[in-house]
Amino acid sequence: MGLVVQKYGGSSVADAEGIKRVAKRIVDAKKNGHQVVVVVSAMGDTTDELIDLAGQVSPIPAGREFDMLLTAGERISMALLAMAIKNLGHAAQSFTGSQAGVITDSVHNKARIIDVTPGRIRTSIDEGNIAIVAGFQGVSQEGKNITTLGRGGSDTTAVALAAALDAEVCEIYTDVDGVFTADPRVVKKARKIEWISFEDMLELASSGSKVLLHRCVEYARRYNIPIHVRSSFSDCRARGSATNRKGTARWSRPSSPVSRTTRPRPRSRSWASRTSRARPRRSSGRSPTPRSTSTWSCRTCRPPRRA
Repeated sequence: MGLVVQKYGGSSVADAEGIKRVAKRIVDAKKNGHQVVVVVSAMGDTTDELIDLAGQVSPIPAGREFDMLLTAGERISMALLAMAIKNLGHAAQSFTGSQAGVITDSVHNKARIIDVTPGRIRTSIDEGNIAIVAGFQGVSQEGKNITTLGRGGSDTTAVALAAALDAEVCEIYTDVDGVFTADPRVVKKARKIEWISFEDMLELASSGSKVLLHRCVEYARRYNIPIHVRSSFSDCRARGSATNRKGTARWSRPSSPVSRTTRPRPRSRSWASRTSRARPRRSSGRSPTPRSTSTWSCRTCRPPRRA
C-alpha cells in the first residue's frame, strides 16, 4: 500500500480523549496497509497561551527565543500521541521539525521552507514505525536555529513532507467535514464542495477561508500533492473535500487502501470532460447553463463559461 501523510489540528488533539481518538484513527490506517506519517499541531489553544505568556514576560520578545517557546506546544502533542499509539500496540516515533529535516530560511516567526530532507522519517517508517512529526517548525539553513512557519504552518509542514516522501495523499483533519461555501458553524445553509481546483482553493484561502491557508495550497499546487480535507470528529467513512494531482478535487473514504480508483484521473477526465457532460449544449446555440449542484453553488468553484 501507499504512504499517507495525515495532519491533525489543535482542536483534534485538544485533550487526552481527543489524542486517543486520533491515535485510533491512525492505527486503523496502519492496519489497512498504509505507511503512515502524522503531522500534529499544538493542543487546543496552547500556542495562544504561550504567546500571551511571552507578552507578560517581555513586551517585544526576541524572535529566536520566541520561536523556541512556541515550538514547545507541538513537541508536547507529538510525544503524547506517540504514547497513545504505543498503548494500542503499534510502534511510533516522534520527531521535531529539525529532526524531520524541515529546513527553512532565517526569518523567525514566519519562516519559509527551503528544503525537506526526511532521511530519519523514511528510515523510521521503513522499520515499521508510525512517524509523528511536530508541525509548524523547522531549522534555519544558516545558524541552525529553531524557526516557526507562522499560522497554518502545520498544514504546510504536512504538504512539504508529503512531497518529499512522494506520498499518495496528504490528509488534513480538522473540525469541519471539508471545504464549504461558507463557515458551516456560522452559516447553516453552507454547502460542502466535493470538487475544487487548486486555483479556486487558492482564491478561497486568499479571501479568508481558514480551512486551508494560502501557503499550504500553493505548496501543494507546486508539487502536485493531492489534499483531502476531513473532520477528525466524524465517522471514518464520511466524505470530505480534496484536490488531486491534476488540480481538481474529489472525495474518497479515509483510511481505506489506496487503489487505482483513488488515483488521480488523467487530464482528459478533469474539468473539461466533467463540464462537457454536465453542461449539454442547447439546440438554439445559446450559451449552456450548468446544472444546479452543491459543488457549483459557490461562484469561486463554478467551471468557466464556454465561449
